[in-house]
Amino acid sequence: MSCVSNAVLSIVKSGEIAASTDHVVTRRTHQCLEPSQFRVDAEFQTLQHAIQKAFLALICTALATPGFGQIPTRDSRNGPFPNGGTHFKMPVYATRAEWETHAEHLRQQILSAAGLSPLPERVPLNPQITSRIEQNGYSVEKVLLQTLPGFYLGGNLYRPVGKPGRHPGIASPHGHWQYGRLENSSTVSVPGRCINFARQGYVVFSYDMVGYDDTIQVPHEWGGPHGFGDLRQELWSFNTMGLQLWDSMRAIDFLQSLPDVDPERIGVTGASGGGTQTFLVSAVDPRVKVAAPVNMISAIMQGGDCESAEGLRVGTFNVEIGALMAPRPLLMVSATGDWTRNTPHDEFPAVQSIYRLYDKPELVESVQVDAPHNYNKQSREAVYRFFGRHLLGDTDSSKFAEQRFRVEKLQDVLALHDRKLPENAVDRTQLFEQWVAAAQRQAASSAPEDLRERLSLALAADWPSRVLSEADGERIVLSRPGKGDRVPGIWIRGKGPATLIVDPKGSEAARQSPAARDSIRAGRPVLMIDAFQTGNAVAHRDPMNEPPSESYTREAVAQEFLVYNKGDAANRVQDVLTALAFLSQSGASSITLEGLGEADVWCIFAAAVAKTPVTIKATSKTDFHGEDNEFIDRFFVPGIQRAGGLKAATLLATSSKDTRRKPSLPPSAQVASAPIIEH
Repeated sequence: MSCVSNAVLSIVKSGEIAASTDHVVTRRTHQCLEPSQFRVDAEFQTLQHAIQKAFLALICTALATPGFGQIPTRDSRNGPFPNGGTHFKMPVYATRAEWETHAEHLRQQILSAAGLSPLPERVPLNPQITSRIEQNGYSVEKVLLQTLPGFYLGGNLYRPVGKPGRHPGIASPHGHWQYGRLENSSTVSVPGRCINFARQGYVVFSYDMVGYDDTIQVPHEWGGPHGFGDLRQELWSFNTMGLQLWDSMRAIDFLQSLPDVDPERIGVTGASGGGTQTFLVSAVDPRVKVAAPVNMISAIMQGGDCESAEGLRVGTFNVEIGALMAPRPLLMVSATGDWTRNTPHDEFPAVQSIYRLYDKPELVESVQVDAPHNYNKQSREAVYRFFGRHLLGDTDSSKFAEQRFRVEKLQDVLALHDRKLPENAVDRTQLFEQWVAAAQRQAASSAPEDLRERLSLALAADWPSRVLSEADGERIVLSRPGKGDRVPGIWIRGKGPATLIVDPKGSEAARQSPAARDSIRAGRPVLMIDAFQTGNAVAHRDPMNEPPSESYTREAVAQEFLVYNKGDAANRVQDVLTALAFLSQSGASSITLEGLGEADVWCIFAAAVAKTPVTIKATSKTDFHGEDNEFIDRFFVPGIQRAGGLKAATLLATSSKDTRRKPSLPPSAQVASAPIIEH
């Protein structure tokens, strides 16, 4: 009973919670259950004691969780840490509105991690379609598309022959097969599915991943063997995953531009890494009407290499991302011999729970094939039937048995066979510098509220609607419900305007500052905090995950860590935000924020994204000018430069409250919990 507060004990003793209670409301973290009615007849009196103990146990469990209002004894941000091998569990979303609010946030988070917030300029594709070959029931052509200035995507266009009119279009990304989009084996045949789709009446664009076949200007493993770029590129969210997601969106642009494609009937399907590309583009691009990610949506493996970007899965995982397809038709194809082996009883019911919120559970289906990792004939035929029903309107499954096929010779399908890239083609370095210049132009022309949203996404910043607090004299600890964090500090109560002081050495050092002494002497309220891993918040941290192979450098391990977790700088900005929210909710008439030393930068970014007006007071020169090397060495947050960097933060921190709008996304306490992690 030690975890039950005195208040709860007094309620129990008073009889307000007892076995004879008619109406009881129980609560779990982020989930409010409907009142349940329990009536106990005389014949069940012997069960009263057991039932009362059950209620006490329930309350005890609830109070022991941060989401119920108790501050944890250990900051959860010190570990254990989620990673690509964590077993995630889907949160429960009680209403469609609750899910849709969260879903919109997830879409923006994906785009932010991919470096696509805002979207790049859609330059003319200048499609080069050449070398048409006609075969039995289909034709195939070579394609080059300009998806960014001087950056070219290669692929093949398969079309039906002898079937006039407009046809559904299919975008066909491939996975990490040896021959990319030209892989043809018993395990997977990318051209085989494209040929059969074309014969069935689709126009199919099969296109490369970065670094494969004809898309050669940037290597696939450009930051070493694990797909991450260097740290400067990470500041600008310039990564393989983002380029591939953009290529998928431009592939849809291309399909919709073709006169023989119905732009309202677009499907996407791919396996393995192509499965990840399928559910990512389906998540953020509403033009996708039907999707079939094969052997990829999993709660136990999240993908690597080009399937990740820093910040992508902070607080989420692939099953939630896959569910963003709802309520559009989705087929989840899994295999018994890979990480999708649990799909029928784990991932599929989780995704279907979202479709049920739309009263459309029948629009998501699951097919499992007894095979290793694949996109084999059995898997392909399941997709043919599903697409046939939803894109062709044909329910006769006998029409979708796979026909025999013979793939073309490599020289007949490689777009750059005996050809060079166009004269304006850029190399990796030039492409990155173009990316940076375009991002700077977008930031310079963006409205303040858009900059604020982008910085918030890069920082994974949360403005809590409620801040928990425990005070013991001048000592205080703050926490956000359901987040498991701890922000210790010193809280001197008073009257009038409040001041928050942040020192990189912690609250004790902040108390010795002139600003603190002046506020205390004047009888004004002043709060001094120990931001994450500073002062009294310095604590043991669990080690990062062991490298999955010897080829992983320490840098790669740290970058993979940031796919699922926030770094120190972002956590410190969050603690400043939590403290500001506490002061605002405490009724402070106005708030002054003062950062000392290195904490000055934390405070500028916190003031920039705060949902309440803050007067920022700079008292020291940190010689931090917002250059890339300074962010890398002193304030490393992936995507922070893409979001506008120090220039945007300074503009927002010093702007009037009129530029602040209510957040389009509700604070953390109003949405479902982050995925449950099984360790």
